[in-house]
Amino acid sequence: MSSVAVLTPESFAEHRSGLKDKEITGCVPEDEAYIPTYLEAFPPLPEKGAPGEKATEGAPAWGSRIRPIKASVITQVFHVPLEERRYKDNSQFGEGEEAKVCLDIMQRTEAHIELSLAKDQGLSIMVTGKLESVMKARKEIVARLQTQASATVIIPKEHHRFVIGKNGEKLQELELKTATKIVIPRPDDPSSNIRISGTKEGIEKARHEILLISAEQDKRAVERLTLEKAFHPFIAGPHNRLVQVLSQETGARISVPPPSLPKDEIVITGEKEAVALALSRIRAIYDDKKRKTTTISVEVKKSQHKYIIGPKGNTLQEILEATGVSVEMPPLDSDSETIILRGEPDKLGPALTQVYSKAKSAMVVDVTAPAWLHRFIIGKKGQNIGRITQQLPRVHIEFTDGEERINLEGPTEEVELAQAQIQEIVKDLLVKMDYTEVIIDQRFHRHLIGKNGTNINRIKEQYKVSVRIPQDSERSSLVRIEGDPKGVQLARRELVEMVQRMENERTKDLVVEHKFHRTIIGQKGEKIKEVRDKFPEVIINFPDPAQKSNLVQLRGPKSEVEKCAKFLQRMIAELIENSFSLSVPIFKQFHKNIIGKGGANIKKIREETNTKIDLPTENSNSEMIVITGKKGNCEAARDRILAIQKELANFIETEVTIPAKLHNSLIGSKGCLVRAIMEECGGVHIHFPSEGSTSDKVTIRGPSSEVEKAKKQLLQLAEEKQVNNFTVELQAKPEYHKYLIGRGGANVRRVRDRTGARIIFPAPDDTEQELITIVGKEDAVRKAQKEIESLIKNLNDVVDDSMDVDVRHHRHFVCRRGQVLRELAEEYGGVAVSFPRTGANSQRVSLKGAKNCVEAAKKRIREIVEDLESRVSVEVTIPQHYHRAVMGPKGSRIQYITREHEVLIKFPERDDGTAVICQGQEGSPLENGDVSPGAEFVHRKCDVVTITGRAEKCEVAKAALLALVPITEDVEVSYNLHRYIIGQKGSGLRKMMEDYEVNIWVPQPEMQQDVIKVTGLVANVQRAKQGLLGRVTELRAEQEDRALRSFKVTISVEPKFHPKLIGRKGAVISQIRKDHDVNIQFPDKGDQQQDLIVVSGYEGNVEEACQAIRQLVADLQEMVSQDVCLDPRTHARIIGARGKAIRKLMEEFKVDIRFPPSGSDEPDKVSVTGLPEMVDNAIEHLLNLEEEYMLSVTETERLAAYMKPPSRYGGGGAGGPDDGSGMPAKGFVVRDAPWNAVGNKAPDMSSAEDFPTFGTGVAPKQTSAWGPKKF
Repeated sequence: MSSVAVLTPESFAEHRSGLKDKEITGCVPEDEAYIPTYLEAFPPLPEKGAPGEKATEGAPAWGSRIRPIKASVITQVFHVPLEERRYKDNSQFGEGEEAKVCLDIMQRTEAHIELSLAKDQGLSIMVTGKLESVMKARKEIVARLQTQASATVIIPKEHHRFVIGKNGEKLQELELKTATKIVIPRPDDPSSNIRISGTKEGIEKARHEILLISAEQDKRAVERLTLEKAFHPFIAGPHNRLVQVLSQETGARISVPPPSLPKDEIVITGEKEAVALALSRIRAIYDDKKRKTTTISVEVKKSQHKYIIGPKGNTLQEILEATGVSVEMPPLDSDSETIILRGEPDKLGPALTQVYSKAKSAMVVDVTAPAWLHRFIIGKKGQNIGRITQQLPRVHIEFTDGEERINLEGPTEEVELAQAQIQEIVKDLLVKMDYTEVIIDQRFHRHLIGKNGTNINRIKEQYKVSVRIPQDSERSSLVRIEGDPKGVQLARRELVEMVQRMENERTKDLVVEHKFHRTIIGQKGEKIKEVRDKFPEVIINFPDPAQKSNLVQLRGPKSEVEKCAKFLQRMIAELIENSFSLSVPIFKQFHKNIIGKGGANIKKIREETNTKIDLPTENSNSEMIVITGKKGNCEAARDRILAIQKELANFIETEVTIPAKLHNSLIGSKGCLVRAIMEECGGVHIHFPSEGSTSDKVTIRGPSSEVEKAKKQLLQLAEEKQVNNFTVELQAKPEYHKYLIGRGGANVRRVRDRTGARIIFPAPDDTEQELITIVGKEDAVRKAQKEIESLIKNLNDVVDDSMDVDVRHHRHFVCRRGQVLRELAEEYGGVAVSFPRTGANSQRVSLKGAKNCVEAAKKRIREIVEDLESRVSVEVTIPQHYHRAVMGPKGSRIQYITREHEVLIKFPERDDGTAVICQGQEGSPLENGDVSPGAEFVHRKCDVVTITGRAEKCEVAKAALLALVPITEDVEVSYNLHRYIIGQKGSGLRKMMEDYEVNIWVPQPEMQQDVIKVTGLVANVQRAKQGLLGRVTELRAEQEDRALRSFKVTISVEPKFHPKLIGRKGAVISQIRKDHDVNIQFPDKGDQQQDLIVVSGYEGNVEEACQAIRQLVADLQEMVSQDVCLDPRTHARIIGARGKAIRKLMEEFKVDIRFPPSGSDEPDKVSVTGLPEMVDNAIEHLLNLEEEYMLSVTETERLAAYMKPPSRYGGGGAGGPDDGSGMPAKGFVVRDAPWNAVGNKAPDMSSAEDFPTFGTGVAPKQTSAWGPKKF
């Protein structure tokens, strides 16, 4: 029998009154003077239970259920408690890691996921989608958002395959169903342990299913007992302890489905006797409970259910353990509020008492408060609400955006206290605060805010209000102002005035090329800052760099916008003028001469012409030097660069008149025709007029002989183009091209001379490398085509041949990684030349390739062998200390000689022995490489340089080497000029050595010699000598000028005028120095004569400067100084931000105003100095300002006193420090404290021993005072 009773709170109260009262120990007596004992005030924590005492906790009874829906799309809802959440940072809910994980899972599984945060900070998750997607998503959510646990299940090894299923389908289904990861050992692994990872609930489900599978396969004893789900808690017992005891006593495995699993079947496995015993015991329990128990139903608000359930269902288990009554809760997703209690009749009463006690242990209350007051209730950084939550930590306060209520949740007594405090705050704020709303066009919002919020922050600070301007995305024009009523009205008035001003402003768009924007803005915005300072009322907006827009917007008063526009237009015109670009072709070998030593030449040209000059990189094939700047300056720089090239080589420049209509055809496709002429004529430069020009002039620049040759070919080609222009294209392998061209172009020149046609080969960067173009008259082209085709045909006939080369010459061909062989292959159509292996002692050399190429290669090899056999070695004696100078930087000079004269030069190993001594007959040392006829040379092996090559070329190379031996000359320079020639830290001397490529030796100061030695090449020494003498002339002229500038005059000025003469940051005295080009020296602090000022410079300038100083002193003597008393509270306002206001006032009245320093005895005394009339006017203005500012100061102080929070003990309550009793507060007092015992003392809070540090504390992350964010 079962009965249903619906209890109301009244009937429940009557029911409680009928129960036997129990004594409650530990209560505080009603007497307020009672002092609790230490143990009463601080009760000890309960001792930890025995290890085996705590049973595995089941999943919460209110857990989510998977409810399949008969449709293709299903929805599952499940809950993750706070303690099992992996990410517990609620401050970024909806934006942090949880949101990222959910987005990733949604993309991978195509399921829709929604997160919400419960009031207990648990996570509710709703997954929607197809069944397979939902299961996969649920498994990943549990794995990634919920903390994982693991457990081990042991079943017989032979049952493992039934858990896995066919192709692993059973295992996958089980993992998806329970949202766990199940690891089964491999067949060759002797272990029987199956490891399950996941949430506790999932592990229990998976463990249950695995044991079911194993039990089905265990034929020894498996019993399935179907009992009503409602009686399972009595069989399992509190915290599953009863079922564990049954398993231990019977030896059978008993699997009771967890509360979250809607199954009635209990599975018992094990030995038959054990199973039978367990079965009888369970049936006995069931029959007993079925017979004795009855039920009652009660209605409890749905919001209170969670307090009855408790964390992880612990409260339900505690009720079951204490009363033996099972409490059945409706599912969380159900609207039902009915709770069923099942148990013995005499125990239902205490159980019902506990249920109501748990339900009423907490309450939820709403406090009505206007939504705009919420943030004032919360306070700055949550200070106001923080005080309440610290005092009442168990109360949860939630503010909902846009709603005029505040939700409080927690223990009843504490919630009532918090409710009273918040209502008091709301009442107080409604009296003190006001708000207004202003409609302002959205286009003005960002201007109201100002750059980095400067405008709006100023208004907030000045009027002590809060201004809310909607975001652009809200598309709202409503601006809300909240705060002090008077401040709200003032702020509203200022905002309206600002809008009216902006409506009267003008906006103008300037078209400025995007490439100039960065230049106008300048590095770190320096240039545009100057423009903005010049026009402070104009706002200049540049477009975003990514937009590539040319529009620059100006906004401000009409007149200022026009002035700013004109200024920017002038700036842009200058930029356009300075962006003219010119390209100058300069032969690559002369680029280093254009640059000069250490960049001296190019730097000088840049500075003197005010242009930017860019040279191609060393590894680039380009010969173009680009000059950028004003057109006239670019042309001047170009002329100077061309002059350097002309000076370095025998270069000429000539012009050829060719009709403009023929220019494109002469240039050819991608410039192939003109490039062929330039390459054939030794690299001359041919410059055609720019496209669109009507000029017929073509410029040819280069060595005189090559220029004439190029001119002749260009005119001939132009004539051919006018008479008849015929073109034929042939195909030939690129490796044949060099052979077809021949050494120095001999082959192709021979064909052209015989036929009159021009043959053009592709450039290295052309895409068609096999294409050969023949241009000219038709008959000439046909003849040339026939000859070239014949040559190509012969090249395609591959033959093998051989020749004999003396073994001693083999190394020359194969050394340097076969460089000579590579050159032969490139030059003779890819012919392959093979020398015998080293040590083979064979002279036979094999050649393979086209017949003509093989013959030509054999001829060339014979020439090389003949050259090797005719080589001689010549020795040149050059002292070792000159070797480095002779070689040049990186051996460049020696490389040039070896390349020019086709010789090899070998320098000896370095020897650190004594220097070579070369003496004449009379023992006088020789200099500059002179040779005395009777001299006897004493030299070492390390001085001998060996030159190898043909005899005549060796002699020429020897002469070139000797010409590189440096000489030394003496230059007469007065000793007192040496230090000026050396310069600061040797900079002057170092520059001369770099410019002239010489070494200059200046004697030590103690030697006092008038001779400076210059060492280097003959030409360089002569240039350096002239430069040194020129520098001496300059220094002597400077000495004479210095003598004229040393004229001095001393004038007497009273010291009190010195600061005025110097001016702020030296501005006045610096201007005098600049205007008259003089030096003015004031006396030092320690000087005896403090009134003397020394003026030095040219005599006339000194007299003018002295007159200017005397005039200033006369003006200063007319000035007076008066003191005025101003309230110190107004000083900051009068001075202004960074002194801006006071400087403006001093400039307006032409006076000097000094405020007292901090800590002065007379803080209100302000000194004003200037002409009498100006001083009076300035003082009157200051007094007016004081009167105006004092009104604001008084109002601010009165408001601050009103806004000041009350004292912690305020309100006149008893026991507070201000209650007038004069007695100090007792604080919190306890009896029988440990430190009151004999031999003990109270701990010292400042002692590190009594209160040790536990490392750096981590502040707990607090929930936002505005409540949880919605996902």
